[in-house]
Amino acid sequence: MLNVGILVFPFIEELDFIGPFEVLNYVNKIKPHSVRVQLIAKSFEPVQAFNGLRFLPDSKLEDVHALDILVIPGGKGRLTAMHDSSYLTFLTRIFPTCTHVASVCTGAFLLAEAGFLANKIVTTHHAALNELRQYPHVQVVGNTKVIADGKIITSAGVSSGIDLGLFLLETYFDRACAELVANSIEYSIQY
Repeated sequence: MLNVGILVFPFIEELDFIGPFEVLNYVNKIKPHSVRVQLIAKSFEPVQAFNGLRFLPDSKLEDVHALDILVIPGGKGRLTAMHDSSYLTFLTRIFPTCTHVASVCTGAFLLAEAGFLANKIVTTHHAALNELRQYPHVQVVGNTKVIADGKIITSAGVSSGIDLGLFLLETYFDRACAELVANSIEYSIQY
């Protein structure tokens, strides 16, 4: 079973994490018990997202010791989260256990702050491309949905998290699986 964690924090952009959450869980309807997705937060307290959605995490940062894939969404909350030592310590600790670490939208800034984007080709939300270019040794590319560079996978803004999820399904299963999930959710692959 593929073990996926999605890092969540206050004022996260809803679709940034719901998109990959839906896609990665949907594969279980086709290949039962093939993926486990958990929402990881500082505590079990409800998390309020940017547009008002309130939800409960599945795991606390300190309780997660290994993942196959870590997904880091963005949104307005990243402005605080990217400077929060709890999240950065978690990223540094969990990174070596992951086969892939992925970001959606401005979640890339948490990876940049943790030092994982140095010498990588990456993307983010179109409105944040220039901000991400301020980090040294990071090559930022726009006009693309998903970029994979080694174990780091970054995706553009908001709905690109759906494409990220499909890209991960293709990576871990195959293109036919990704296409079947895309068709099932009535979405056209755009990466």
